[in-house]
Amino acid sequence: MLNIDNWANPEYFYLLLVIPLLVVWYWFKNSRNSPEITYSGLNVFAGMTKSPKIWLMHSLFILRLLAIVLLIIAFARPQSVSTKQNVHIEGIDIVMSIDVSGSMLARDFKPDRLEAAKEVAGEFIAKRPNDRVGLVIFSGEAFTQVPLTTDHTMIANIFNEVKSGMIEDGTAIGDGLATAVSRLQNSEAISKVIILITDGVNNSGSVDPVSAAEMAKMFGIRVYTIGIGTKGTAPYPVQTPFGVQLQQMEVQIDEELLETIAGMTGGRYFRADNNKKLREIYKEIDNLEKSKIDVQEFRKKHEGYLPFALWAFTLFVLEILLRYLVFRKFP
Repeated sequence: MLNIDNWANPEYFYLLLVIPLLVVWYWFKNSRNSPEITYSGLNVFAGMTKSPKIWLMHSLFILRLLAIVLLIIAFARPQSVSTKQNVHIEGIDIVMSIDVSGSMLARDFKPDRLEAAKEVAGEFIAKRPNDRVGLVIFSGEAFTQVPLTTDHTMIANIFNEVKSGMIEDGTAIGDGLATAVSRLQNSEAISKVIILITDGVNNSGSVDPVSAAEMAKMFGIRVYTIGIGTKGTAPYPVQTPFGVQLQQMEVQIDEELLETIAGMTGGRYFRADNNKKLREIYKEIDNLEKSKIDVQEFRKKHEGYLPFALWAFTLFVLEILLRYLVFRKFP
């Protein structure tokens, strides 16, 4: 009865202004209609007490006021609203293809390129709970580290285990892209995306990168390529007889190839030369690739005036019964 969300006819509440007027009328009416008896002294009433009926008579007026108030509330038509939502989520299938060659240990990123790539990619995945994500790593060859899954916690744990030197060294961009395509070729997602990160030039592997891009295009897969590395030279850790030392080495990224791959598949090429820029790139990709969420809302109104009307009717009947049976006045 009290679960009310809105009122269909709230203008009827103005009728409540009549309540104080009725109270004033009742007070004047009773003050003027007090019976008067002419008597010579008070001794005859000395032992008499006032009957409770005298005070209970006022309850009739209170019952009528309550009935009027409830009737006005019923006229205002209280309503409760039940809402139901059907949410249909179509996620995006994303495969991260990450270069783990020795050059990814360069210290132009903090702490190095590979760790920075892992950290930012992990943040990106965590913000997309509705998407299936897979992980491919490549160096001189490529293999799938994690197939497409929505278990993002598991992906985060696998990311922590990815290290340079896990596979034969080199930069097989074509193999890394082709392996990622194979993970997505049977996907029925509304959008299929590969994010390929590398810091070098294709120098190994069995698949030509352009041929891999043509495969991606054929399966409707969009490829975003990221060249990671500062421009010019970068400090690389080199093993020497005196231990690991940093040596400045030239950064070589085949940007033309990465732009070609992205352009062929409807994606984009980005260049990240520091941690901040890498985060900005992932943020831009996140904005470009949004999951599709359809929300259908159903609202149903339920009338709540009947309980108030029934209570008003009950109080009117009770007031009439009390007036003519219990508090009946005799001439």
